[in-house]
Amino acid sequence: MKLIADHLTYEYNKDTTLAVKALDDVSLVIAQGEMIGLIGHTGSGKSTLVQHLNALLTPDSGTVYFDGEDVFEKEYDRKKLRGKVGLVFQYPEHQLFEETVFQEVCFGPKNMGVSRKQSELSAYVALKQAGVPDECFYQSPFDLSGGQKRRVAIASVLAMKPEILILDEPTAGLDPRGRYEILTQIRKLKEENNVTVILVSHSMEDVAEYVDRIVVMDHGKIKYDDKPRQVFAHYKELETMGLAAPQVTYLMHELREHGMDVDTNVTTIEEAKEALLGKWKQRETK
Repeated sequence: MKLIADHLTYEYNKDTTLAVKALDDVSLVIAQGEMIGLIGHTGSGKSTLVQHLNALLTPDSGTVYFDGEDVFEKEYDRKKLRGKVGLVFQYPEHQLFEETVFQEVCFGPKNMGVSRKQSELSAYVALKQAGVPDECFYQSPFDLSGGQKRRVAIASVLAMKPEILILDEPTAGLDPRGRYEILTQIRKLKEENNVTVILVSHSMEDVAEYVDRIVVMDHGKIKYDDKPRQVFAHYKELETMGLAAPQVTYLMHELREHGMDVDTNVTTIEEAKEALLGKWKQRETK
């Protein structure tokens, strides 16, 4: 499975004085099993891009290929595509509408023509995968906390057994524990089911900790596409785009400025701990 964005261009309010080019010749290749962080300041084109990846938006030019097929061809089954490329929106209440959580998660498979029995089995498995407690199954999704709503929204997409899971700011507004629980659950899903994950986030700490590759967008263009260490090495350039490196990266630069020979490409707390312990052990053996 491969998802390819091929020279996508898209403009909001086209042919008006309020026209804004949201995507400007964007090309991207996403391979099976990857976990990708998509970052950029507000208005950089992140959400517009992911809505093209499952054909919710149609480009002005360029196209998207899924498994070698052009998803914007007239005869292409875009309903089936959205079962394979699942998108969880930033605000889960925008995609929740059934009376109970269980009905909510059953809706996607049933809408795809799956039998009631199989829909219910898929819903149960998806709810467990997303970490939704059993006692929530028959509650109204609107009575749940923000974190629980996000889990239900993720489960409603997982029930359709997607090959690609796109999450638009899944931890926005959550406390540190909620963020950790959801992101850990997402990584577990990726590892156990070989699901490709695209994580749209404003949190540099989150992408540094969880993703294999980072794509940086700025004014509708892709500026960087590389491993976290390589991307955050450009932290000065990222700052000009309204972004930053993880806080621990700045800490390591400060330590270097104060004379400590440390790795300034560190992006996670665990990496920093190992680097500093290594320096301490070197000092102890001298």
